[in-house]
Order: sequence, then structure tokens, then C-alpha cells
Amino acid sequence: MSRRTVLTVGASGVFGLLVAGCGSSGVNPSTSGAGGDFDFTAATPAAQLIPAEDRQSAPEFGGELLDGTTFESSSLAGDIVVINFWGSWCAPCRVESPEFQTVFTDVAEAGVAFLGVAVRDQRQLAQAFTTDFGITYPSLFDPSGEVALAFNGFPANVVPTTILLDRDNRVAAVYVSAVAEDDLRTSLQTLLAEDPAPPPTTPPPTTPPPTTPPSAPPSTGAPGE
Repeated sequence: MSRRTVLTVGASGVFGLLVAGCGSSGVNPSTSGAGGDFDFTAATPAAQLIPAEDRQSAPEFGGELLDGTTFESSSLAGDIVVINFWGSWCAPCRVESPEFQTVFTDVAEAGVAFLGVAVRDQRQLAQAFTTDFGITYPSLFDPSGEVALAFNGFPANVVPTTILLDRDNRVAAVYVSAVAEDDLRTSLQTLLAEDPAPPPTTPPPTTPPPTTPPSAPPSTGAPGE
């Protein structure tokens, strides 16, 4: 399957992309998940990002990794995050995943975290996939697609799909197709060059002026003086 530039599409046009990926009609991509402020509206063009002022907060999510350990998205706070939805049954994923591993190796020390999400898969097949392709970053085992549903309106049918989060846990891109290695590098370089959003300023507490104790009346001397 040829690598194609992702076109901007509305959520209503996501089904048309199923022919380019490994979609399945068994899940409604408009099903809403829980948590977070994110509401999917359109795919992001290849190698581009959502403008910082338009980014929405990502929801919190978690689950079990392929190795059986527990994962919570809060553990990635402060990092740029690449979330890649894949399946061992997905032909484009077999091209994309090794390229993602190459990029991960190059940027892991720069504050970029990678997280795979194995969807509609069997654990043994997903584990074999990561072994065969040398994938060393962690992957959630998510056969029912719960992580995708946490991103409200996210096109859960389309695999592979990749979400980028900036350092402030905001959704910086949603690529609804396979992502070429060079395009991923371009997007990450742009995110790495961004400054994190400044924390909200809180006015310093107002300290009331010290109170002066009342003056004692002057002494009139001892009686009989």
C-alpha cells in the first residue's frame, strides 16, 4: 500500500479513509468517550500541527500494557507524546511501526515519549508483532478500543492513526492514516522547538500592615511623690 499524504477531513468524512487504512465497520467512530476536554473535529494534514491556541486538553486514560503492567497517562506529564494506534493484522502498521521505532530511538532522550495502543487484537499476536519488528516502547493492550473512545469523537475505526500531545498535554495533531518517518520527524522537531505554556500567574497574597499596639499612658509616679 502506498504512503499517501493525509488530507484534512471532517469527522463526517472519516469513513472514506477506511479504504486507505485497516478500518473496520464494527465500531462507530463518533462514539463519545469519557473525560478530558478534547472533541475531535478534523484530521491534521501530514507534518503539520494544530495551532497552539486551538489545541484542546487530552483526556486521562490508562490500562494494561502488553507485558501485563498497569499504565496511566499521567505518567507522561511534561513530555511530548506520540500515541500510535496499531494492530498486528494491519498491513500499513508493518511499514509504519519500524519507522516509529527508529524515530523513538533518536528522540527518546529529548523528552519525547512513545506509546502504542494495540486495538482489536489478541495479546499473543500483538506481543509477537512488537518482537518481530523490534518495538521497544510500551504498548497498551486495548482490544475493545477504550483508549480511542476516551478521545471524544475520535475516528476509532481507522488504524493506523497517530495522536501527538504537546508538553502541556494538549492534542497537537491527529493523523488519520499511516505517518511517514520524515513527516513524524518534522512534527516532533516543531513541537520540541515550542516553549511550554507558562503556568497561570497568581497574584501574591496581600499582607496587612502590622498593627501598632496602643501606647501606654504616661506614668504619674508612685503615690506620695
